[in-house]
Amino acid sequence: MLLMQYTLIYASVLIFVAYGGMFSERSGTINLGLEGVMVMGALGGAFTLYALPATLPAAVIIVSTLLSAILFGMLYSLLLAVAAINFKADQTLVGTAMNMLATAASVVIVKAFNNARSGGQNPSAIIEYIQTRKVFLIKLAGSEFNIYMILTLVLIAVSYIVLFKTRFGLRLMACGEFPQAADSVGINVYKMRYAGVLISGFCGGIGGIIYISAANSQWDFMYGVAGAGFLALAVMIFGQWNPLKIAASALLFGVFRAVADTYSAFDALVHLVPGDVYKMLPYIISLIVLAFTSKKSRAPKAEGIPYDKGVR
Repeated sequence: MLLMQYTLIYASVLIFVAYGGMFSERSGTINLGLEGVMVMGALGGAFTLYALPATLPAAVIIVSTLLSAILFGMLYSLLLAVAAINFKADQTLVGTAMNMLATAASVVIVKAFNNARSGGQNPSAIIEYIQTRKVFLIKLAGSEFNIYMILTLVLIAVSYIVLFKTRFGLRLMACGEFPQAADSVGINVYKMRYAGVLISGFCGGIGGIIYISAANSQWDFMYGVAGAGFLALAVMIFGQWNPLKIAASALLFGVFRAVADTYSAFDALVHLVPGDVYKMLPYIISLIVLAFTSKKSRAPKAEGIPYDKGVR
């Protein structure tokens, strides 16, 4: 049961963030800054979750936390949108810079907060547990689940419908495949790419707060989100930018990540292989998967290519 719960939690993180990357790349913009978006979403959501009194109604705490994570994630994703869409900057470099900036900035902010909170006596202290996050837990049939799991199911259904069954989704994909053709029939490529990047901030922000409030027992941003954003990108590529395939891939990766965190609870696993190997397992698997599937990947044809109305 423990392994299943951790698998579902990690799969939820990967699905949200991978879907963010999917919408961004479907519009033609590569978002390698998802790791940074996750960190900023986690930062905003965690501070809100910590600041809210536990006496407030659960719905108020949940909605406020999610809205804060979404707001921080979307605002931070605007850095990519402005740089890549308006100024046609290299999207890989911008994404990398966003990841570095988010981790560094969050460490400074959290240390300053902890320093002020402890009166300067123990500035390296971290907030080990956020009591109010218990409101996200629900009990069904004698088992404990997290409300994020329900949100993930909703996201899967909504994303599939939006992407393949709505005018917005079809236009978004057209801008990622043939932007000049899309422009010729009146579709505003710039607006659609902005929409794709902002959706990635929306999803990445929620993915960040899930990671920090459900998948960890403390918030310490020294290591960002420990590569979860890059794992999500691997899940997206393995899932071929398709919502249903991405969800299936996230479950597979979620199992390996769950094993890495729960192996100590199983005596057979503890004695079988050294613990460090289990911690490396998700990243090893991602490298193996990408090595065997990258040649068959069919990414949107215009992803990463700045759009210029004057070029035909």
